[in-house]
Amino acid sequence: MHYIGAHVSASGGVHNAIQNAVDIGANAFALFTKNQKQWKVAPLTEEQIGLFKKAMADAGFSAQQVLPHDGYLINLGNPDPEKRRISLDSFIDEMKRVQLLGLDRLNFHPGAHLKQIDPDDCMLLISQGIDEALAETDGVCAVLETTAGQGSALGRTFEEIARIIERVEHTDRLGVCIDTCHIFAAGYDIRTAETFAAVMDDFDRIIGFDRLMGMHLNDAKSVHDSHVDRHAPLGQGNLGIEPFKALMTDPRFEGIPLILETTDPELWKQEITLLRGFANEDAYKVE
Repeated sequence: MHYIGAHVSASGGVHNAIQNAVDIGANAFALFTKNQKQWKVAPLTEEQIGLFKKAMADAGFSAQQVLPHDGYLINLGNPDPEKRRISLDSFIDEMKRVQLLGLDRLNFHPGAHLKQIDPDDCMLLISQGIDEALAETDGVCAVLETTAGQGSALGRTFEEIARIIERVEHTDRLGVCIDTCHIFAAGYDIRTAETFAAVMDDFDRIIGFDRLMGMHLNDAKSVHDSHVDRHAPLGQGNLGIEPFKALMTDPRFEGIPLILETTDPELWKQEITLLRGFANEDAYKVE
């Protein structure tokens, strides 16, 4: 089965994300467990945790259908030790929030060297930060997201992701999330079924499908190899619809959250229906 959804709002409480997912016909979703643009927020209360777990059970969602995303301020590769410590403490807090909610993965952008240190040295800092976060938590996987390579962001290539992974000790709790817009902007041409398959074969060879724990399904306003991160609704950007057809007919993408981050929430229900149609699946219904 394909788990298809969108990055939905958790405004008013994390439990609201689940109803927002159900309302668009999703059987997967992503959310922020805290304000993504602030360092410090109040801890989750027992009431909030209970409401979330009840809503998950009522909707029939399991942890493997949810791909939480960390905050935008975090940079595990920050060259400044004090600023990196703030980022790492925030990342560990987010991992613990995910753990409290009964979820099993946290999606994050690897980090950026800010043009102040060698990229490989920055990747080592990221690996060390991931290890510390995994040592401080239980049962939650750190899921590295591929990036467009905008600015000094790392994770643009599968080789960079693999380099970070190979220097982490707790490799049993490491996953990867592929963002279709990001890899296209980073230089991977996935516009046809054939090129999409070839790129995924490269991913399997360099990283391995056993590490794929989520996908972000986005068309791209940005052009190929531009290193610019600009999402678009499915079929309305420079990717077109063919890679999404190919993805939905490839069994390797079943059983993981496939998350829309496209730019018009009013289209999410339609886009989910479109994707299900490619896979010849019926609409998801809550029993």
